Amino acid sequence: MNFAAVLANISNIIIPVVIFYVVAMGLVAKKKVYEDFVKGATDGFHTVIRIMPTLVGLMVAVGILRASGFLDLISMLFRGFTDQMGLPAQLMPLIFIRMFSSSAATGFALDMFREYGTDSYIGTLTSLLLSCTETIFYTMSVYFIAAKVTKTRWTLTGALLATLAGIAASVALAGWIV
Repeated sequence: MNFAAVLANISNIIIPVVIFYVVAMGLVAKKKVYEDFVKGATDGFHTVIRIMPTLVGLMVAVGILRASGFLDLISMLFRGFTDQMGLPAQLMPLIFIRMFSSSAATGFALDMFREYGTDSYIGTLTSLLLSCTETIFYTMSVYFIAAKVTKTRWTLTGALLATLAGIAASVALAGWIV
């Protein structure tokens, strides 16, 4: 049996094992496992209701930016700078969208795959960018609202720096892979 087959078997059983472990530990601790699960699911549902307006607003904003041609303008503005870094200007809209919406970025990535292919430099870089970056504004707004955080301090600065590091790492890895 090869290594890939072993990993495939492990990945098939890991989630059921974790669920069984959590239930078993709850029973050992004499907790009401099912009632606690239902209470947690109910709390999660209420959280979704609280953050729904933020989610809708973010999705509408991304749709407007994409339809208006603003993202194409960003590509043109940054072309000289991005070419020097080894980052194709076609990916600037992906980087910008990714900060707001993961699903919109995924849709944009599928467009990139269709146009350039998945094994091309742009396709590989697209995959790496989606893996090495985060939906900054979505995550901050949703979780800060849900947790009622009002003092964000340096969160945005740190998140933007982490995104820049993810972009740099993606470009370096794509250059090494392709």
